[in-house]
Amino acid sequence: MSKTLQAVRGMNDILPDDAETWEHFEDIVRDWLKSYGYRPIRMPIVEPTPLFKRAIGEVTDIVEKEMYSFEDALNGEQLTLRPEGTASCVRAAIQHNMVAGSGPQRLYYHGPMFRHERPQKGRYRQFHQIGVEALGFTGPDIDAEHIIMCARLWDDLGLEDVSLEINSLGSAEERAQHRAALIAYLEQHQARLDEDGKRRLYTNPLRILDTKNPELQDVVDAAPRLADYLGDESSAHFQAVQVLLKDAGIPFRINHRLVRGLDYYNRTVFEWVTTRLGAQGTVCAGGRYDGLVEQLGGKPTPAAGFAMGVERLLALWRESGGEADRMQPDVYVVHLGEQARRLAFRAAEALRTHGFAVLLHCGEGSFKSQMKKADASGAAVALVIGEDEAAAGEIGLKPLRGPGGQQRIALDALPEAVAGLLYSEEEDDDGSV
Repeated sequence: MSKTLQAVRGMNDILPDDAETWEHFEDIVRDWLKSYGYRPIRMPIVEPTPLFKRAIGEVTDIVEKEMYSFEDALNGEQLTLRPEGTASCVRAAIQHNMVAGSGPQRLYYHGPMFRHERPQKGRYRQFHQIGVEALGFTGPDIDAEHIIMCARLWDDLGLEDVSLEINSLGSAEERAQHRAALIAYLEQHQARLDEDGKRRLYTNPLRILDTKNPELQDVVDAAPRLADYLGDESSAHFQAVQVLLKDAGIPFRINHRLVRGLDYYNRTVFEWVTTRLGAQGTVCAGGRYDGLVEQLGGKPTPAAGFAMGVERLLALWRESGGEADRMQPDVYVVHLGEQARRLAFRAAEALRTHGFAVLLHCGEGSFKSQMKKADASGAAVALVIGEDEAAAGEIGLKPLRGPGGQQRIALDALPEAVAGLLYSEEEDDDGSV
């Protein structure tokens, strides 16, 4: 007997009840993004591996350990399932001359990302992100807009216990000065570093500051702070962001240990975090990456963006009471007999033409068994078509909720009659006459 095939561990099916909640959430998100003037872009799931090595950095955990990379059997090209969206979006903008040709761009995308890591709650091998990228904007206002628009989404979703942490990573030159001081300091404590810390000491020492190892907390607390190496321009930019956040009434905490796991960030970085999801507490993160467009072969272009994890946000949303109602048809069509079946198809299409959601019974079954399915469907109205109705070219119309008995309606009068029943029911539900 063959073994039953199952999904790859950490790559999950999203079944209809959950998928309806996902779609409801995505509708809210699309409306929110549209209200800020962001336009959709869709990039391939597979990209050339060098794109991510150049953008993310070869000495990051993502590139070193987590990417799904393979050789294309057709031409030997090295390809990778995208682990994040920013590099792909910037590649697309460069390839299609979007910024240089059309001016600054506000873009968003959503879809699956892939990282080869140990699956756990809120951290999957195939996960989904919504990403926002603003290309061609220089000032602190776009940094603040990204943070403020996130706060609005949390309010739209009714999320609780989501707090903001911000920091500035300065310029590449300022980070280089801080990096040298940080390495010199950590070398004095090298014996206390864990394996990750020792591995990162000379390749990515900033990431040591973000360690979750409790035995290193006193070491990183006393480490040189990047804030002390910021020049006037970087400091002024960071201060301007803070002013705009305060004007908007957005509370925040400056976290001097907040760094990003990707090499391309500079200046403002931020994270929205929660205590409700255990170890996977970051639900949204982003910042400015002014050097990435040039790094990937484009003209120097300022840029900023953020990404949010859909699975984590949905878990938080559900915990706060958010959930989509189960999709229900307006009308369920019950029929018995060959002529009745043909009329049922015509009636269903006539209603759909007028915008009604119609579920047509397919297959066999008695009137009694079909009516049970009609009741279970959640539809407000049933169409009942038997041999008598089919012979007369009429439709039986039966309310499934509320008062009223079955009536027979001519096919051309059906849409108006159904609308009358549905709208009167909505009025009754509202308590109005």
